[in-house]
Amino acid sequence: MDGNHGWIGAVSAKDRDLSPDVVIALDGVTVTRGGNDLLRSVTYTVELDERWVVLGPNGAGKTTLLNLIAGGLHPTSGTAYILGERLGRTDISELRTRIGLSTAALAERIPPAETVHNVVLTAAWAVVGRFRERYDELDEERARSLLKQLGVAHLAERRYGTLSEGERKRVQIARALMTDPELLLLDEPAAGLDLGGREDLLRRLSELAADPDAPTLLLVTHHVEEIPPDFTHALLLANGTVVAQGLIHDVITSENLSKTFGMPLVVEHSGGRFHARAA
Repeated sequence: MDGNHGWIGAVSAKDRDLSPDVVIALDGVTVTRGGNDLLRSVTYTVELDERWVVLGPNGAGKTTLLNLIAGGLHPTSGTAYILGERLGRTDISELRTRIGLSTAALAERIPPAETVHNVVLTAAWAVVGRFRERYDELDEERARSLLKQLGVAHLAERRYGTLSEGERKRVQIARALMTDPELLLLDEPAAGLDLGGREDLLRRLSELAADPDAPTLLLVTHHVEEIPPDFTHALLLANGTVVAQGLIHDVITSENLSKTFGMPLVVEHSGGRFHARAA
């Protein structure tokens, strides 16, 4: 894609000590709600062109981490820089325009009667449900291009509520890419899909991960089987703390996964994919 329609833009690092290649920089971040630490002393750095998977059991803090990075939460303590901007000292509404987000909570707000094309197009105005706003031809063409890229162009005039779960997930990702984000956050994109739907989605996410012009990617999941090929790094969370982080093959090991999920597990890797089972 050219400069007007590419996925990634320049990262603006306002802090002099922060490299322009750093997309996410958390230092000793704790998030406390209702007297409970949802995240505890998390230090985590993501750089340009990295593709991260965040893995952990229910209650590990994955969704809290994603909400923090998306600008929906502020740290109770510690510092968090997202795209060069320090949370608590920046315009969150402006920051959010630079982040693509696909979550179940956002998906639930999409009107079932909305056409698939408009579900993607309305992301340009950061709204859910088309009303009286107007879009130029560049926006219209970008929406069509993203639907084609995700393999759902033939569904453009269908009502969103008539789609299968797999089709909806692909439309949601197309919507998340609509604003040319510098950072793309995907919360359990394969959840609820049957085997065919999961494999189709993972293939497309792998293609996205392999594209050098794609945004920095961060994908949250419970299952190693849902890690697309071509993802480069992994972060393991348990009870709000970091178990391990780094290059994916160094992190996704039997030992680390057993610590993360609190039971003996065996991890295998074949055909570019991870698989786990009880020891």
